Amino acid sequence: MDASGASARSTSSADGCAAGERRRHIETRDTGIIYTAAVIFPSTIVDWSGFLARPGMAPPTRSMLEGLRKAPILVLGAGGSIGSALALRVAALEPPKLVLLEASESHLDALQRQWAQARIAVPTVFHLGSVADRSLLEEIFALHAPALVFHAAAFKYVPLLEEQPLAAIENNVFGTLTLMEAAAGARVLLLSTDKAVEPASVLGATKRVAEQIVLSAGGAALRLGNVLASRGSVAEVFAHQIAAGGPLTLTDPTARRYFLTLDEAVNLLLSAALEPEPPVLLAPTLPDPHCIADLARFMIQELAPGHTIPVDVTGLRAGDKETETFWSAAETARPAKNQGLLSIASPILARGKLRSALVQLRTALEARDLPGALHLLQALVPGYTPSPAVLALAAANTPRVPA
Repeated sequence: MDASGASARSTSSADGCAAGERRRHIETRDTGIIYTAAVIFPSTIVDWSGFLARPGMAPPTRSMLEGLRKAPILVLGAGGSIGSALALRVAALEPPKLVLLEASESHLDALQRQWAQARIAVPTVFHLGSVADRSLLEEIFALHAPALVFHAAAFKYVPLLEEQPLAAIENNVFGTLTLMEAAAGARVLLLSTDKAVEPASVLGATKRVAEQIVLSAGGAALRLGNVLASRGSVAEVFAHQIAAGGPLTLTDPTARRYFLTLDEAVNLLLSAALEPEPPVLLAPTLPDPHCIADLARFMIQELAPGHTIPVDVTGLRAGDKETETFWSAAETARPAKNQGLLSIASPILARGKLRSALVQLRTALEARDLPGALHLLQALVPGYTPSPAVLALAAANTPRVPA
């Protein structure tokens, strides 16, 4: 996400990224109510094609998806925006059983109510719990024997995780490791992010380690960009800010991101699950990234036509980069088997070195030793550049000495 509620340092017209231009002027704010509809998922009221300015990515055909109907499927993080949309699509395939795990009580409750309202007949088992709960995962695999696992359970908010790096390591790294150790021969597809490429954030670094864990165990990972109107996304933040009459908070007028719709994200996950030769690291085939300032302007036009909404430039937050990419200079990409996907050749640590580093990282985590954990995270992800905020947090940290 690239919007922030922080107090503004300057004000911009959000008129694009050209030449890094930063025009400073204050726009007149309309004092009336701009947009009063409940803002939960703006994808239901916004036609994103006008912003994306490209054809929608083609979904996999029903015949292509036939293979996913043969065995139980497990979705982790099933109450999130992507997880719940994916769960509904998987249910439409009518697998013999669908198992849904979610750590948030409110999100799981909402998912169960959605299931009841849709009258979904597929045998479905709901579990409230964490991906880091080894006993729960072992029970799920013993009872339900899922053959395919979509791993969408992660902490994902960049600024928050810069303040809570140990929690990010616990959930994103060791939750993934716990899953792979419990998976018992199931195929695992990790939902990753472009922020894992030469990361500048704890989120990106922990997701890169998660990629290595999954790939070294024979699974697959899919890097996605920013999913429009997913919970907590910049589009949802902009919609709430427009509803309040502004201002929209823009981190940087030059910032660019890859954007795709929620439907496209689900289609890509289903297509990735069909790739025949794991371990494989995948990414979408997308044209150039979009300017976030253009998204702000587009949403103002869509949700508040005829009104003037101020846009405040707040500056890049801890962990933010100006532009994200889907692969690094050390990686190479080629077309994957399924349309819309790229297969990325990516160097990963040898299994022995990875295992040893994770043991040391677990020791640092249990001791609440942030400097040690950060050092090990950099060893696991050589391209990781910690933010000044995380370095300052580590410098102020006093590890707990075991009794």
